[in-house]
Amino acid sequence: MTKIISVNAGSSSLKFQLFMMPEETVLCSGIIERIGLSDGIFTVKFNGEKETLTQSIPDHKVAVELVLDALIKHKIVDSLEEIKGVGHRVVHGGEVYAASIEIDEDVEKTVEALSDLAPLHNPANLVGYRAFKKELPNARHVAVFDTAFHQTMKDDIYIYPMPYEYYENYKIRRYGFHGTSHYYVSRRVAQLMGKNIEDINIITCHLGNGASIAAVKAGKSVNTSMGFTPLAGIMMGTRSGDIDPAIITFLMAKLNKNAETIIDILNKKSGMLGVSGISSDARDIENGILAGNPRAILTRNLYANRVAQTIGSYFVQLGHVDAMVFTGGLGENDVKVREAIIDRVSEAMNITLKRELNLTIRGKETCLSEDQSRTSVWVVPTNEELIIAQDTQRILGL
Repeated sequence: MTKIISVNAGSSSLKFQLFMMPEETVLCSGIIERIGLSDGIFTVKFNGEKETLTQSIPDHKVAVELVLDALIKHKIVDSLEEIKGVGHRVVHGGEVYAASIEIDEDVEKTVEALSDLAPLHNPANLVGYRAFKKELPNARHVAVFDTAFHQTMKDDIYIYPMPYEYYENYKIRRYGFHGTSHYYVSRRVAQLMGKNIEDINIITCHLGNGASIAAVKAGKSVNTSMGFTPLAGIMMGTRSGDIDPAIITFLMAKLNKNAETIIDILNKKSGMLGVSGISSDARDIENGILAGNPRAILTRNLYANRVAQTIGSYFVQLGHVDAMVFTGGLGENDVKVREAIIDRVSEAMNITLKRELNLTIRGKETCLSEDQSRTSVWVVPTNEELIIAQDTQRILGL
């Protein structure tokens, strides 16, 4: 039995789960938010209990110390030496990493060099790694990349129709993200169906504030909606998804703004928030719809259309689809959005939705389609932390 901690470090947050492996038992989990501020929030769950603290958390070093101190304080571990492996979510592995890897000096330098491709994410991931490395000097560390699962896409899928030297010189191409989630839910739904994943085609819909869709054939990603950055693809909470690129220079001229400002608008003020004028949260959009707000109604319809169009294109690419999976905060819990998406693809994909069941399912593994449906529809809560722990154990041989 081995204790492994899965870590997801963001620029101002740190999420973790401590596992007993290979039993895959969660011993403790938590999140630290608002790192860098005087009113940081530390929430930890253990033994069926939950504790929340508010205090100054000036940096990731202090955040990591809080996590490890909590493990000792609540007697989750008797000694930090019990933690043998630390698995770190790293957003971008570029074309270098098609699988998880133990972190050494060369890997650390490469991940840092790849920060050009993920300037908001890779540096934060490295800060978390360095903080844990200092506090747990005898543990070994593994990087698990969001982009790795999508490295099986073919070049006629990931290349952009731009001068080819931009790909050769700057590695501008479609990478895709949320790979660990797409990997997990595709394999989990195959298990739930009693099928060999090598024998089926699956469309996975990771729908949250950030969202992406993937086409999975024989267990491998053959297409995904996000591109060079997580701004691309379907409409999201605050992100526009795909738009005509000429809009950027048009708005620069009209608003007298530089390109960085327009990209910031597309990342942080667009999507559900931009269209509705209400919120980026689908629950607030639902309340707006119930109140008859026309822009809230437009927001849901636009969102469902964008998702359905992507699903439809993957359906054509795959030839047939055995299962479609909804995951992520919105995919698992927003019953009306699921219904609106399924209604738009049901005729083509021969899906009959269990409507009453769909209205009751939130965050629970469930098949939402009738038995006669050609494509079965599922809700499968994602578990990226478990994949991180599994990869860490496998790679380190623990």
